Amino acid sequence: MNGLYTILLLLLSNVFMTLAWYGHLKLQETGVSNSWPLLGVILFSWGIAFFEYCCQVPANRLGFVENGGPFNLVQLKVVQECISLAVFAVIANIMFQNHLHWNHILAFILIICAVYLVFMK
Repeated sequence: MNGLYTILLLLLSNVFMTLAWYGHLKLQETGVSNSWPLLGVILFSWGIAFFEYCCQVPANRLGFVENGGPFNLVQLKVVQECISLAVFAVIANIMFQNHLHWNHILAFILIICAVYLVFMK
């Protein structure tokens, strides 16, 4: 069950992370944050990133094998990166209309291969 909670928290964490890192660009594109100073944009992003950490830290604790979770440290990191890229691809497609091309899809397939390799005994 810790594995499922870890994956769900990582998904949520990465939604917040992607919005913190790139959401201000959408606000700028719509004109909302054009007059904000850089410090204001940073504080806005930090405000969102707070919620990322509120999900990321428990996900790592629950998922880590030494805390009763199913993942060793390397597996936990590779799963997080895979989720991060998948969430980014969805949000970039929805928010910015950045469509995936064949090379992006191939890159994701290779990342999935990396996840497979990390979990091999």
